[in-house]
Amino acid sequence: MGNPIEQGGVNVSIDNSIASIEFHHPLSNSLPGKVLQELANTITEIGTNDAVTVIILKSAGERAFCAGASFDELISIDNLETGKVFFSGFANVINAARKCPKLIIGRVQGKAVGGGVGMASAVDYCMATKFASVKLSELAVGIGPFVVGPAVERKIGTSAMSQLAIDATEWQTAQWAKDKGLYTEIFDSVDEMDSAIEKLAETLASSNPEAMQMLKTVFWEGTEHWDELLVERAAMSGKLVLSDFTRNAINKFKKK
Repeated sequence: MGNPIEQGGVNVSIDNSIASIEFHHPLSNSLPGKVLQELANTITEIGTNDAVTVIILKSAGERAFCAGASFDELISIDNLETGKVFFSGFANVINAARKCPKLIIGRVQGKAVGGGVGMASAVDYCMATKFASVKLSELAVGIGPFVVGPAVERKIGTSAMSQLAIDATEWQTAQWAKDKGLYTEIFDSVDEMDSAIEKLAETLASSNPEAMQMLKTVFWEGTEHWDELLVERAAMSGKLVLSDFTRNAINKFKKK
């Protein structure tokens, strides 16, 4: 099977000015740094493509949208700089989505953990199935949801974000996430969700690109400092991951 860190990737398809960006990894779509970098670069690149009007962000497989950071990579961090770079991976994806001039529709078919919740928060419109429970498990492994925090808080508010961050071992349902504003709609099946996404994407594909770009700028007002903020947050997690407490917590978590 090879080294799991080396696996995974990003696929893009463009059809009638609708771009689908799909990430994948065999371990429940957990994302190592290499895939995160590819995802951030892809979002940025597609954002500048004049043939694209709207973007759909999705992941492969049926059960898990994204299991967050790669534990294999997390446990291998042995210095501050490596830690900062690793946690900057999700920061780069969130910032790429934030700065992308096209509206991004999120498609969440299953569970989202940690960075996965951050990604769902960083899109402009997010649809999900009833199986798309959410959890910010960072505190359970001795760190905190520092990098994804600003995106999650912007989307669902400090109260709901702190509930997820503090109750780090408990799943919240897709209905909970919809009630808090993370998801716009939840569906009983993937097929129903995909039909709704296709319908919205087609409507947006024939909408005014300039108006949508201006709308997006308005939506993200007040986040202009996030390039610096998320790197600072990445350094916080990078420092914590070096502690004995966190290393022991991660090892215990991996054995579950």
